[in-house]
Amino acid sequence: MSLYLNIIQIIVSITLTVIILIQVKGEGAGSFLSGGASVARTRRGLERTLFNVTIVLSTLFLLISFLSALFGV
Repeated sequence: MSLYLNIIQIIVSITLTVIILIQVKGEGAGSFLSGGASVARTRRGLERTLFNVTIVLSTLFLLISFLSALFGV
């Protein structure tokens, strides 16, 4: 059981890292340097989908981490 949890956790963490890097790359240097707080905008299309996938993967990663700790990995 712990082997499967470890493999799933590695896959989720790599996927989460890639999704986050895609989001940061799409923001541009201007919002990175200014903090992005100057202009409020809504997420649309692919950006919204990536944001939602990030939330789901983060929750899944947290759940798998708790299960790994529970089963004594």
